[in-house]
Amino acid sequence: MAEVAKSLNLLSPDNPVFCCYCFWAGLLLLKMLLMTLITAVRRLTKKSFANPEDLALSKATEVNFHDPDVERVRRAHRNDLENILPYLLIALAYITTAPNIIVARLLFCIVAISRIFHTAVYAFRPIPQPSRAIAFFVPFTITLYMTFCVIIQMAKYV
Repeated sequence: MAEVAKSLNLLSPDNPVFCCYCFWAGLLLLKMLLMTLITAVRRLTKKSFANPEDLALSKATEVNFHDPDVERVRRAHRNDLENILPYLLIALAYITTAPNIIVARLLFCIVAISRIFHTAVYAFRPIPQPSRAIAFFVPFTITLYMTFCVIIQMAKYV
């Protein structure tokens, strides 16, 4: 019972690791929400709509699924959905393992900054590889690391 209480305290504002997670998670979620708006703005400015009923928003006359600028933003947003959401879930579980405060805070910061940079070089200012690959694999590797930490730590309770 004491271990359950300790885990609950780990997910409270009294835990600096949890507070750091909440800050960086909030920034990443805000970035993902902004990607939705950016996609909509791109569609409006490029008059590139995916649904016939949206054509009334502009003078576009046909549905267009192939505008490269709109598709680039959409791919970046999809990449966020595929990578940030799993990261947020496992990072929350990682907090319950009582990780080293400095390591955990550093990992949260690196993931968030890397994902923001990934969006910048993917959706807005394409830069030659390996910039995007590095911005992808650094947080991906951290997510794997956190996943293994959680699995190893929680295996003793199974």
